[in-house]
Amino acid sequence: MDPIDLVVPEELASTLPEGSEEAVMAMDREITQYETYINDAMEAGEEEAAAAAADVLDRLQGRWEEYDGYIVELRAWGQSSIYAEVWCDFQYALIQQLYEHEELAAALDRERNARIVDDGIRLSDV
Repeated sequence: MDPIDLVVPEELASTLPEGSEEAVMAMDREITQYETYINDAMEAGEEEAAAAAADVLDRLQGRWEEYDGYIVELRAWGQSSIYAEVWCDFQYALIQQLYEHEELAAALDRERNARIVDDGIRLSDV
């Protein structure tokens, strides 16, 4: 399996106000952590890589929902929500990038479905 390579989309970095280099560096640090975690798991095999990617995906989805909530709250207080919006979009972009990795996407779907079944959730419960 080819190593995963995640990037900060250029359009997100350009959306931030001038002087926001610290936010882009934080995104790069986050990407490095995720890449290292998944790529290290890839060395152990496809199942381990899928489990690691599913862990990252769960974290990304949780953070995506968290930042989405911040957007509404900041707007309600009359504050700029640009950073929350960019971080929300960043989480979504990383999720997309994980699924664009052809070899990982199928294994990731299997792992996520297995986790749903392990949790005892069935489609009939939805």
